[in-house]
Amino acid sequence: MLGLTCVLLLLGRAAPAAEEYGLEITNNGPVTTGAQATVHASLSMKNDSAASNLYHFNWIYAPLILIEKSEQQFNSVINVTSEFPGTFPVSVWVTHRNCWLCRPIARNVTVLQFTEFITGNLTIAQIEDSRFITRGSSSSVGAITRISFCLHDPSHYFKSASFVYTWDFGDGVYQITKKPFVYYNCSTMGNRTVHLKVIAEWEQIGSIVHEKEMVQKTGDFTTALELLDAVKSINVVGSRETHVMENLSLSLHINGTPPLALCWLIKSECIPLEGEKCHLVEIDGSCYNLSHTFSDAGQYCLSVRVENGVTMLQTYHEIKVWPTGIHPACFVLLCIALATVMLGLVLYTTFRSNTQQKDLVEVADFDFSPLSDKNLASYSESGCGRMCCRSCFLWSSQEAAWESHELLHSFYKPVKTYTV
Repeated sequence: MLGLTCVLLLLGRAAPAAEEYGLEITNNGPVTTGAQATVHASLSMKNDSAASNLYHFNWIYAPLILIEKSEQQFNSVINVTSEFPGTFPVSVWVTHRNCWLCRPIARNVTVLQFTEFITGNLTIAQIEDSRFITRGSSSSVGAITRISFCLHDPSHYFKSASFVYTWDFGDGVYQITKKPFVYYNCSTMGNRTVHLKVIAEWEQIGSIVHEKEMVQKTGDFTTALELLDAVKSINVVGSRETHVMENLSLSLHINGTPPLALCWLIKSECIPLEGEKCHLVEIDGSCYNLSHTFSDAGQYCLSVRVENGVTMLQTYHEIKVWPTGIHPACFVLLCIALATVMLGLVLYTTFRSNTQQKDLVEVADFDFSPLSDKNLASYSESGCGRMCCRSCFLWSSQEAAWESHELLHSFYKPVKTYTV
């Protein structure tokens, strides 16, 4: 009866298509021998109707030692350890909870590594704006670089250990610290290889004698340090004015160590290019030529960002786009010529008016010298008066004419001209 029941269960629980399920397995190795490693398995389903079923995770981890196991509906985690170094496979398969004889619906395997040495890695960071920026293995010449050691100890196996760090920068400089980081500054470009030896020591109770004993583990680490010249300047050479549908050519001159990642963008306003879509190009030199044609008139801004793995620099270049027609310089020349003509006309008109207002006035210098009594009498009897002209009295005699000529000749004075 029991055998028939199992057969019915096997028939009723036919294994579904393998592509309906997915099983992912991960681990946090490599770890040091004696420490605990964690292996995590997660089941996923493409058919939502299968989510209501119950599942069981089956593990194979020998010769590792199981420390702890936990299981949920779609996840399972085990903690294992080893006293011996090596690479060990860990496999898992999933079946339905109430049918252990059914075929697995999913399976997977991972490789877990145990080592007798300390595990960790070296990181390189550079100080920028009072912050540490991690940029892989590159750093800037003349900048302060921090080289740090990150211990990989997920189970806190080294929580009671004391560490000693011996640094070798590859240029004959050595340094010993008790902290897992060191500061380095070099003024010459080139490639460096940084070596680090880590010694961890702590006290524990022996497994055989049950007495306290000192335990020591070591680790050797190496990283490449590339010292590059920082991007110091970006010089944009070219016109700041152009016309609609006219090709504008600009040249970018960059002071920095290639290879360079150049990103440029033209918009109506100047904007930072962090996270912004732009034209990204890789250049191996220090010069780059770009061209652009504008379809609309207005004020534009060219934003340029350059970085070489250690530093990043950004600059802006404003561009004025004029409508198709006369160049603005021609308008300026026409305005200057028109203003010159108007100024000359005003000055000429003013000078001409002042000249016409001036009159020349002639003043005769009359002779008021004393005359003979006879002439005075004749002058009085004539009744012409002092205001009469010379034509009022004509002398007929030659003597009178001679005397008049003598008087005029003796008392003649030149006519004076006064300007009013």
